Amino acid sequence: MGGGDMNKTTSGWICGFLGMLIFSGSLPATRAAVASFDPLFLTLARASIASLLALALLLAFKEKRPAKEDLLSLVIVASGVVIGFPLLTAFALQTVTSAHSTVFIGLLPLATAIFGVLRGGESPRPVFWIFSGLGSALVAGYALTQNLGPQNLGGTGFADILMFIAIILCGLAYAEGAKLSRKLGGWQVISWALVLSLPLMAPLTIYTMPASFAGIEQSAWIGLAYISLFSMLIGFIFWYRGLAQGGIAAVGQLQLLQPFFGLVLAAGLLGETVSWSMITVTGAVVFCVAGAKRFAKRQGTKSAAKTGLMKQAPLPNKLSAIQTER
Repeated sequence: MGGGDMNKTTSGWICGFLGMLIFSGSLPATRAAVASFDPLFLTLARASIASLLALALLLAFKEKRPAKEDLLSLVIVASGVVIGFPLLTAFALQTVTSAHSTVFIGLLPLATAIFGVLRGGESPRPVFWIFSGLGSALVAGYALTQNLGPQNLGGTGFADILMFIAIILCGLAYAEGAKLSRKLGGWQVISWALVLSLPLMAPLTIYTMPASFAGIEQSAWIGLAYISLFSMLIGFIFWYRGLAQGGIAAVGQLQLLQPFFGLVLAAGLLGETVSWSMITVTGAVVFCVAGAKRFAKRQGTKSAAKTGLMKQAPLPNKLSAIQTER
């Protein structure tokens, strides 16, 4: 692996980590928001706010419209991370805690890796799947042992089904968006997916808007602001860039750390307890992430890699990247 490829891979892991860190606050923020907002309105509002910001970015940088052949991929991305995952998790978090939902977040890296193979054309080494499966089992096992107490047993079956479907949709959208970001760029993919959904989301947001916002708690407003700005837009700028540069299956394993960062945030926001067992399992998961990174084998043509590198470069540096290529 050349120095340029190594630097790009390292950059991908750094961007992926930052994206994962931002996403870690999504479930606690959503949990806080659904305490005052209807889940449907919350999903529509967060998407509409993020879509308007994304539209402003695209106009400011005068980005070209996606090609017709890219529309299907953008629809898949929008269906998964703009509509599907936010809506299903919002409904689920009405009846289960954010800690309980870590059972399913722990399965997200495996779902992303599988769709990375099916949709992204990647081919990790067999040992990669061992580390990936072990990491997922550790996270799911920990969450199950911590959250199957009497307080969580009643009425969680339907919520668990919603979370499982949400993970499948999210994993597909992650892989599809990462594949497309090699062509369009990371922030462009999520921005176009958001803008594509705006004509549907904006009218429905107005239609489902509550008659009065009196009585809405401050924590709910903060939660709405976070998931609109960070979870729906800024996080994906880093995440899709990371997946495109470092590999969908490989960088996707960073999601194994997301439940634990989420629980740390939940401890401060929602009063949940962080135990030594969580710290111990986190260390084991870090080992699995390192092993997955070591044995992930990203495949792709040199031309595709060059195209992705140029597109992912900061906008002011595009001209210099073209001159270097020449």
